[in-house]
Amino acid sequence: MSVVDRINGALRHVPVGPLYLLGFAPAAIYFWLALQNRLGADPVKALEHEYGLLALQLLIAALAVTPLRELTRVNLLRFRRWLGLMAYYYVLMHVTVWLVLDRQLAWPQVVEDLTKRPYIIVGMAAAILLTPLALTSSNAGGGAFRLAGQGLAVGAAALCRSGRGAARLSAAAARAAVAVAASGARRGLSPTAEKLS
Repeated sequence: MSVVDRINGALRHVPVGPLYLLGFAPAAIYFWLALQNRLGADPVKALEHEYGLLALQLLIAALAVTPLRELTRVNLLRFRRWLGLMAYYYVLMHVTVWLVLDRQLAWPQVVEDLTKRPYIIVGMAAAILLTPLALTSSNAGGGAFRLAGQGLAVGAAALCRSGRGAARLSAAAARAAVAVAASGARRGLSPTAEKLS
């Protein structure tokens, strides 16, 4: 029995349910530290930054599951939904901290930020791209979104990493990824099968 087989065998026994509690632990710790004013000079900005960084790291981890399986044969597919949902929950917490604690629901300031700061537009676009994936992530979720999901997630990750300078390029890449995934969905192929055809 190889090392990879042992790893995969051990991973089959790890329950996914308790991982949700574990996944929310950093959010609770950072929130507690913010309440205690132990996150630096501006705890709201630090909390906003940490939630956003955790969301991005979880999204990248979810996207890395398939390439990791193809390269190493380590199978983490049963944890991909958990990683994706946790990424979305952290995106929601990031946006909520920005709207409620940072901008204090001052809608003129929110609109001004959305028009003057390209990285906020990019972040909102990524959050919007992730929303249909989170809403259809259950077993009863929509099949069309599930097939196009990899393209949407790749587009969201590209938008998250693009920053200020490459927002237009990332948006075009996201549209292209969604178009490729959608063409595979119309032909009844998964994104992996699309590469093989």
